[in-house]
Amino acid sequence: MRVVVDLNRCQGYAQCAFLAPDVFEMHGEEALLYKPRPDEGQRDDVVRAVTACPVQAILLDRSDEAVTAGEASDAR
Repeated sequence: MRVVVDLNRCQGYAQCAFLAPDVFEMHGEEALLYKPRPDEGQRDDVVRAVTACPVQAILLDRSDEAVTAGEASDAR
């Protein structure tokens, strides 16, 4: 899992920092610091943070994750 934040779009609402404080952190009032490769154990918090972002500045890139056989057959 990889987190990508469009820092030009981010408005500093800090919903992500509230929902996933181990991944996102506000530095001052506007600068967002984040871990681009959070631990798998933080997935639920990251998904909640992505969903809660009011300006949709956070993306969750899962393109590098392995696809199980069941998921591959579902995609057909």
